[in-house]
Amino acid sequence: MASRVCLVHYHEVGLKGKNRAHFEHVLMDSIKAACAAFSLSCVTRISGHILVTFSDAASVEPAFEVIRRVPGVARVSLAYHTNRDPEEYGRAAVRALGEAEPFHTFKVSAKRSNTDYPLTSMDLNRQVGEVLCEAFPDKKVQMRDPDAVVNVLVVQGSVYVYARSERGVGGLPVGSAGKVVTLLSSGIDSPVATWMLARRGAVCVPVHFSGRPQTADTSEYLCQDIIERLAPAIQIGRLYVVPFGDAQREISLACPGDLRVIMYRRVMYAVAERIARIEGAKAIVTGESLGQVASQTLENIMAVNEVVDIPVFRPLIGSDKQEIIARAEEIGTYDISCETAPDCCTLFMPRRPETHAKLEAVHEAWECIDHEAMIERLVGAVEYVDFESSSYRPPRMLRAHHDALAPRDASM
Repeated sequence: MASRVCLVHYHEVGLKGKNRAHFEHVLMDSIKAACAAFSLSCVTRISGHILVTFSDAASVEPAFEVIRRVPGVARVSLAYHTNRDPEEYGRAAVRALGEAEPFHTFKVSAKRSNTDYPLTSMDLNRQVGEVLCEAFPDKKVQMRDPDAVVNVLVVQGSVYVYARSERGVGGLPVGSAGKVVTLLSSGIDSPVATWMLARRGAVCVPVHFSGRPQTADTSEYLCQDIIERLAPAIQIGRLYVVPFGDAQREISLACPGDLRVIMYRRVMYAVAERIARIEGAKAIVTGESLGQVASQTLENIMAVNEVVDIPVFRPLIGSDKQEIIARAEEIGTYDISCETAPDCCTLFMPRRPETHAKLEAVHEAWECIDHEAMIERLVGAVEYVDFESSSYRPPRMLRAHHDALAPRDASM
């Protein structure tokens, strides 16, 4: 009797040459972690695909939807697994095509990975096609652009039959491209930027700058909601929270009003770099889009960048707001980001922020505050919340107490 399975197709992973096996294993680990809540039986590689089986048939459909969102998955198919019995895989083909309703035209696409099976791909096409024509006499065979395609894959001693196949998010599996620190707010942009780096294989470690104690801690809980919304397909292991409100107040009293935002961001970047150093992260990620707000002009970006030595990635830099909103809706974070929450982004904001800052003026304003002491104080006050994740490994020095962040020369 045919059983239901998920067949995972990948693209970029298959182009990795001698490193392909490593990427395949990272992808399989990601799928196992994402499907941990289901009755997962086995995740294994078969002929350029990853086969996911379950001990409970009721788990296949919900797991199918989760697997689609796992980075590295180009496509996932809900298939029937049968023996090499023509009657058995013929019945499976009828059931698979029936799931494609409504449709008017169809075709069969058969492949075999072993030449020990007596039927060629063309023979299989004709054989299964005859069965489907008998089962669906009112439907028409059409070889170009049909409404439905029944795929028949002969691998080793088994046959996999499917018509339902949906596109995944693509990219590379999380954990295959190192670790980055992301500046995460409860707004729309930064969750999308975090998702985009995770989709490229990076382990993301978000840092949230809260307006606390000058504001409520609502934004911190929204950030936790965002992380939980991305799971289980993308698992983030730790959220760092920096109480930033008092530092902003100090900056607002000491610095020229039009340069406050740049001073805020310089301090934020410096703190993020310190966390990145301890985490072993190689870059900082932000949700900035060129020209979207006053702090995101080329001059202001340059004025902020100079305080850090590691790369700053801005995956949204060329996107407009509508494109970012569409992506946020797609990944499921948009509704959370639309909730109102006071945070550091709205605290002590000037009426007319500088949009084209001169470095000389920025340096003068920077010296108006004891920035080194402020950065030390903020790093020492860092808090964190841990989440379930298979790809994140916390630094040894931070497994017990967050105050271990304070030493500037902390070893990795």
